[in-house]
Amino acid sequence: MQQMTSTAPSAPSAADALPVAVIGAGPVGLAAAAHLLEHGPEPLILEAGDDVGAAIRQWGHIRLFSPWRYDLDSASTRLLEAAGWEQPRPTALPWGREIVEDYLEPLAQVPAIRDRLRTRSRVVAVTRGSRDKTHVRGREGEPFVLRVRRRTEAGLQVDEVRARAVIDATGTWSAPNPLGAAGLPALGEDAPGVVPHLTGALPDALGEERQRFAGRHTLVVGAGHSATNTLLNLAQLAREEPGTQVHWAIRGQDPGRTYGGRDADGLPARGMLGTRLQRAVESGAVQLHAQASVSALRPVEDGKGHGVVVTVGDGDSARELTVDTVVAATGFRPELDMLRELRLELDPAVEAPVRLAPLIDPEIHSCGTVPAHGADVLAHPEGGFFLAGMKSYGRAPTFLLATGYEQVRSIAAHLAGDDAVARDLTLPETGVCSVAAPEPELIGVPTGVAHGRTGD
Repeated sequence: MQQMTSTAPSAPSAADALPVAVIGAGPVGLAAAAHLLEHGPEPLILEAGDDVGAAIRQWGHIRLFSPWRYDLDSASTRLLEAAGWEQPRPTALPWGREIVEDYLEPLAQVPAIRDRLRTRSRVVAVTRGSRDKTHVRGREGEPFVLRVRRRTEAGLQVDEVRARAVIDATGTWSAPNPLGAAGLPALGEDAPGVVPHLTGALPDALGEERQRFAGRHTLVVGAGHSATNTLLNLAQLAREEPGTQVHWAIRGQDPGRTYGGRDADGLPARGMLGTRLQRAVESGAVQLHAQASVSALRPVEDGKGHGVVVTVGDGDSARELTVDTVVAATGFRPELDMLRELRLELDPAVEAPVRLAPLIDPEIHSCGTVPAHGADVLAHPEGGFFLAGMKSYGRAPTFLLATGYEQVRSIAAHLAGDDAVARDLTLPETGVCSVAAPEPELIGVPTGVAHGRTGD
């Protein structure tokens, strides 16, 4: 077991009286605050959105593949039940909007959380003490300094918040991967004539955005659960709306890994997603394009002013598809620029904490093979700073909500000085989610997004 990084010097410092800053008010961020309250340290929750669960609200039309019993944090549940809240049926599969309305919003109204929550407060930078990260001497006892951009009735206001420790639970929903296969945008992806024809990973094709897709041609790019959900929704739309065509582009040759563990999956709803998608492909409802990495995009040049030409493949194997909309379900990556002045230790490939990266590497691990891990694995050279939730997984896609809850329970215990509790870790068995090691293009959430949803 790795030695736990100390979060404070042996002698008390001025920073010890400060709160622990929790960045992000999604399920994992609020769980971090709840566990801190139980263990003693005072939390301060900073949320960029207008309300809690801002990222989940954007995919509220998606049903989670993990039932409620895996989607609720223990400390958060104790706070809610003390306020008279009743748990949902443990075996029911919630929609994203139900996670917000039936869990996060009531939790945010509990006085212990409400009084420590600041919405419309975006953290744009985190540093430590009064000198940049090249200065090491005396750094450990200094407070963290968070620069916060707040939206007020009078306009934008920039403040600084000081904290004894920081838990970054902002997720990755706001930083999607580009369509290009090499980690860069495909040629033309950012062109003004192309951008209006692109959309994010989980459009509401059967609801608010129905008219955008009905009777039109759509290309979904990606091989993760978000792509699967979108493809299934579009296939249903095609049955209801004549002229609707659904295309699916994957980088590899075999879609089997997207079809997943099927009957072997410990979460039946997750396994059923792959089974349904396989049937849709075999029936022709979804047209599969294998070995179809996106290399370029350009607007349709026929004078009609709508549509985009997508070039997939390279060289002699390149081919073109003309569609109305391209859904980029190509995954997410952590936004790290705000942490530039901290002394972090991240894996160069996965962009996760170095001790966590080999446990979650998507070329090796499936969802059910990631072990429980806590503060010791998540620690950085910058003592007292932790990435938690989806952001801690960097570019890996195997995150589940239950994992994030266990992470922050361990971190809270560690910050309270109880490392024995911090190292006592457990996670429920959820079985395989892929029949083969997934490729890095698999989507990672959102978001702020914490996963466990059918969208990831």
